[in-house]
Amino acid sequence: MQATQLSQLVPFNGLSDEALQLAVQQGRLLQLGQGQTLFTRKETDHDSYYLLNGEVSLDAGEADAPSLIIRAGSDAARHPLARLKPRLYTCMARTPCEVVAFADDGLDRLVARDQATSYEVTEFEGDDPSWLFDLLRNQSFSRVPPANLHSLFGRFEPLPVTAGQEILRQGEAGDYYYLIREGSAQVTRPTKEGKPVVLAHLEPGQGFGEDALISGEPRNATVSMLSNGLLMRLAASDFRTLLQEPLVHQVTADEAGAMARWRGAVLLDVRMEDEYKQGSLKGSLNLPLYLLRLRAKALDPARPYILYCQTGRRSSTAAFLLAQRGFDAHVLTGGLNAMNIYNPASSS
Repeated sequence: MQATQLSQLVPFNGLSDEALQLAVQQGRLLQLGQGQTLFTRKETDHDSYYLLNGEVSLDAGEADAPSLIIRAGSDAARHPLARLKPRLYTCMARTPCEVVAFADDGLDRLVARDQATSYEVTEFEGDDPSWLFDLLRNQSFSRVPPANLHSLFGRFEPLPVTAGQEILRQGEAGDYYYLIREGSAQVTRPTKEGKPVVLAHLEPGQGFGEDALISGEPRNATVSMLSNGLLMRLAASDFRTLLQEPLVHQVTADEAGAMARWRGAVLLDVRMEDEYKQGSLKGSLNLPLYLLRLRAKALDPARPYILYCQTGRRSSTAAFLLAQRGFDAHVLTGGLNAMNIYNPASSS
């Protein structure tokens, strides 16, 4: 299996070259003989299957419903085969087939980690020379309980830094959240040839490093200082209990429904465009996570938002970023994987 094959499939078509290479390593190639069953109706498993070669049928198990025929190379084959769980169809090979399987959890981790490069940097605004007053004036901390704020300020640790010093390194585990008090920094990520590409510049008042702490994934970029300066860092455990938990609220499907009916909450699908087009919750809007920082200002701050993705990882990060900007953001617990009904976007 080649990366070029995966680049035609959803959501791989939105990944970087580096992430595609990692996906190739994660995929498991399966060979099916004619008449062999890949999965059965009502089965609950934890894999996504893509048809690379051959032809399969999807049988809904109803006498008056004809089987769906999926051929490799077709538009339907760009998406996972009957991905809803429990399975709505039995999938059988009509010809000898080649299929690639991905563990749902591993695939979602890969997509979330790759997209995070576009939104990891969090902006903190404010011109007050005292960083504590900047924090108090910032929407990022407006929803944090006063008791948490008192503890939060006491937990930040000053960290003197020098020009050229690496603060975060791609691939390492997340251990701290950082705010720049003095100095400037840059965010870089290497290309597949190993040459670093500058993704962003950071100035005093800006923060970084939250995504790895929320997702539990390794750092997805390197942050290094451009000048001498002073950082304020917050340990991962303090970040989660004092900052993340007050800002990221989980809601069940029933609670989300009640919020939509009584409070006018907006369902926001933060998956990539092609994932959304394949199917989404009825009435939802699509704002991919990698575009969130650019388009958040277009959202109505007076309305609550219920964010979801496939598993909850991307939506948790998105909710944190929206909450930092003053939005009433909530995460649908378990994402679409926890839902039993999946409505085509075209019907919404």
